[in-house]
Amino acid sequence: MIGSIRLSVGCAMILLFFSGTGFPSESSETPGELGTEHGSRYSTLQSTDPASVTDHPGKSNGNPTGAITLKQALALGLLQNPELAASFWEVRAAEARLIQEGLLPNPEIESSLENFGGSKDLSGFDGAETTIQIKQKIELGGKREKREQVAALGKDIAQWDYESKRLDVVADISKSFWDVLAAQEKYAIAGEIKAVTEDAYNLVAERVKAGKAPPLEEIQSKVTVTKIRIEFEQTKRALETARKKLAATWGSPRPVFEKVIADIDPLVPPPSLENSEVYLSQNPDLAKWDTEMEKNRALVKLADADSIPDLTAGVGPRYYSESKEVAFVMNLSVPIPLFNRNQGGIKEASFNLVRARESRKAAVLTAQKNLDQAYQDLSASYLTADSLIKTAIPAAESAFSAALEGYREGKIGYLSVLETQRTFFEVKYQYVTAIVDYHKSKADFERLVGQNPADNK
Repeated sequence: MIGSIRLSVGCAMILLFFSGTGFPSESSETPGELGTEHGSRYSTLQSTDPASVTDHPGKSNGNPTGAITLKQALALGLLQNPELAASFWEVRAAEARLIQEGLLPNPEIESSLENFGGSKDLSGFDGAETTIQIKQKIELGGKREKREQVAALGKDIAQWDYESKRLDVVADISKSFWDVLAAQEKYAIAGEIKAVTEDAYNLVAERVKAGKAPPLEEIQSKVTVTKIRIEFEQTKRALETARKKLAATWGSPRPVFEKVIADIDPLVPPPSLENSEVYLSQNPDLAKWDTEMEKNRALVKLADADSIPDLTAGVGPRYYSESKEVAFVMNLSVPIPLFNRNQGGIKEASFNLVRARESRKAAVLTAQKNLDQAYQDLSASYLTADSLIKTAIPAAESAFSAALEGYREGKIGYLSVLETQRTFFEVKYQYVTAIVDYHKSKADFERLVGQNPADNK
């Protein structure tokens, strides 16, 4: 009886020693009006008044109000963008995987009761033998260290992916910002066109009433006014769509900011493509491939280690009921690698290493191709905007003013006025488009090189 008590106490101590203890681990505001009459509120391609914009825009539930700059939009987006937040938690998950891979296998407790319930001397429990063992799996071949290395490299890759996502978010915010600014300016231009067209219609109506122009000109002018009013409403809706897209980059379904504003300095010519290629290796999409290759090599080593059988050792007391004695039992077991030597796993890891090598080459070629395309787009938009602002816009504006004056004096017909008006405002639209294309191409270019090359001059 005393032996049984001692065995029970010993078992309780073993269970207590190997048991784990768990610890807890760690307003509905409507958007502001799109603008006053003719969109004059959204003429934004001009120098920013420092007094009109603060460093920190007003916020309504994490949503900025008032006029915002690109710097403020970027700061808010990097803080609140849900895709970037998801990428951050992926890094934390990779850190947790690294912790998990470094843990030892849990020991096992095994209890057995032998030689009972038989015949004659072995009937009942008088001849029973009770054994309690603690078993521990001992991993051979350095499996745990190799798993830790793979997990550590996986964490590094997750960090590179986070940097890639951060650059994606910056580029997306920048392009969405410039889309809003373009929509605002086109809305303002559409308002100007609407005002000029309505003034022209009033002038034509007066000339027709005075008998100085045929009634057909009044009909043509009225059709033009209707068409321009429809286009004005279309630009208004396009502006609201662009505003919602920008607000979505900082996780808001509804924009409450008044407008975006930007300093329009003389456009900077694109840097040379040769100098920009130096920065291509700093793109995290490419920089991560060194780590990716290292991880695949580590996976090959882990697959080799998995072909080595693990040892399981067990030790514990055995109680003999008949003699009331206690002795210790020890055993060792190891699988015989007769059929499964992880042949498929080793081949899979080796093939994945080759695949990663080829994928790396493809990524470099794709990045180079995208860089060339972005550079061409940036150069083309720069040349277009520069040519329009220096030559086309002044000439078109001068021609339109002269045509209006000539029509008032009866020297030219209404169709000539319409043609010069259309040309003038088309050139203004082209200039806005070229400016925005320049900045969007610049955002794509900087995304590909992983930074702004001009900052390193």
